[in-house]
Amino acid sequence: MLATLTVVIAAGLGLVPPVGSPSASFEITAVDGVRVYAQAYESGNPKAPLILLFHQAGSSKSEYAPLAPRLVALGFNAVAVDLRSGGDLYQPPNETVLNLGRSAKYEEALPDMEAALSWAEKNRPAAPIYVWGSSYSAALVFLLAARHPKEISAVVAFSPSEYLSDKHAVHRAAAKVRVPVFIDSAADPREIAAARSIYNAVAAKQKTQYVPRAGIHGSSTLRVDRDPNGAELNWNAITRFLRLTSRP
Repeated sequence: MLATLTVVIAAGLGLVPPVGSPSASFEITAVDGVRVYAQAYESGNPKAPLILLFHQAGSSKSEYAPLAPRLVALGFNAVAVDLRSGGDLYQPPNETVLNLGRSAKYEEALPDMEAALSWAEKNRPAAPIYVWGSSYSAALVFLLAARHPKEISAVVAFSPSEYLSDKHAVHRAAAKVRVPVFIDSAADPREIAAARSIYNAVAAKQKTQYVPRAGIHGSSTLRVDRDPNGAELNWNAITRFLRLTSRP
């Protein structure tokens, strides 16, 4: 794998990258042949839980550039994925969209998430797999988890709602999810209500809805540059969930 090869070459030259620093981006292929670009952040422990990070609308894997190293510091590996519905909200822009030549509908990104999950199963067979969504991908992670109840160990959803064409799809999927679930949202009454509705539909016994005093839409609420008043409070909440669910 390119990501692993990059680390091996660097080590051979005496240039071992810091823990949590990104490797070179690599490609996976969706079932319909679309090339999907991803970025790995490695803890050095291949058996550590692996978090698949999916971005919000108009965005890219760059959404997680300041966040993934912090997840690695908590003891996780992470892979941030450029879904085919995205753009240039953060830089560098979405490579999958650039290669495809257009940004697709939200639902069309699900095969990219399936491909990332397949990659994780093949390349990290001993690691629990977490799926983490932001905005529209926070809706899709419930569909993904409902389809793969044995492969996914936990679901994290920042600002989920019924963003898809089928306005009941997320609730139906949530009712099938029995692994631990964490839901966050902006400090906005409508977002909080949408998150609560999905939270109530989740079948899992271990589930958390964090209602922030300060926060913005999607995973960007964890970025200090975007949410200086709420980032640390939101980090505290997700950190508690991650530590609890990753205990042996």
